[in-house]
Amino acid sequence: MKKKFQQSDGSAVLIGDRMWKFAVRLNWLVERICAVLVAVLVVDIWFGIVARYFLELGITWTEELARYIMIWAALLAISCGAHRREHIGLIFILNALSPRPRRVLQVMIDCLGIAFFLFLLVYGIRMTIDGTSQFAMIFGMTMVVPFAAVPVSAGLTALQIFLVAIRSPKLPEPPEVMIA
Repeated sequence: MKKKFQQSDGSAVLIGDRMWKFAVRLNWLVERICAVLVAVLVVDIWFGIVARYFLELGITWTEELARYIMIWAALLAISCGAHRREHIGLIFILNALSPRPRRVLQVMIDCLGIAFFLFLLVYGIRMTIDGTSQFAMIFGMTMVVPFAAVPVSAGLTALQIFLVAIRSPKLPEPPEVMIA
């Protein structure tokens, strides 16, 4: 199933291994972006609190900025969860099944997840294009950047589900339950 290809130094590498390394690097990058977004979100909220209640500046853009940052961070984090198989799955049902039915169900869940996120990608692209004619209330910018969070995160999540699905030909055995 796994195909080999020759590297420039003549050594063979499994395609699946190379794709998995890409998935790991992509997840590493997205996790760092999420961490930066959350840090900026915290600073923005604290600045809004200080500006409103202590300095009485009447700044209102901090709430809208916080909303857009939170949306980007939350949606990007979905792909990180998919990379670790922490989101899409029915673990309690999977663990109750024997290995073969469990694998079939996992493949079905992966296919359903990929289909859903590809649909969301297409819908999100249309939504982002429509955002060119809509404007943010306070910033006066188009809604392209806030709306782009949907197709970007959907595409990343579909890709991560696919890469994780081809990486794991077997699911781990469910943990043994000890009854005392």
